[in-house]
Amino acid sequence: MTAYLPALLGGMLIGLAAALLLVLNGRVAGISGIVGRLAEGSNVAVNAAFVAGLLLGPVLYRGLAGGWPAVTITAPLPLIAAAGLLVGFGTRMGSGCTSGHGVVGLARLSPRSFAAVASFLVAGVLAVALLRSSGL
Repeated sequence: MTAYLPALLGGMLIGLAAALLLVLNGRVAGISGIVGRLAEGSNVAVNAAFVAGLLLGPVLYRGLAGGWPAVTITAPLPLIAAAGLLVGFGTRMGSGCTSGHGVVGLARLSPRSFAAVASFLVAGVLAVALLRSSGL
């Protein structure tokens, strides 16, 4: 059970942050929308605070855990770059990202978010299946 504690606490913090942003500011905690509004100069204080919290989270983790989490990335850099571009394209096409649709949209019982999350999951399963079959 203790192996899952960091993930559980992280999920609870994400839910709390999303709920507070919605209740206190009437905004959905979708990262693509927050970063987009920040880039446009809209509601800079709230959006910048949210992004700063995302960036400082790992630093807080390091302080509490005594080190950085072990992360191993074995995919080649061009594949990572292509994946990032596809994610960006998908968030624009789907009018939101996994955090906005998956965390807040599902909690609000949004039909559009149910369709989006189903699409995310199917695309993820297909991507893993294709990458594993190709040996990447």
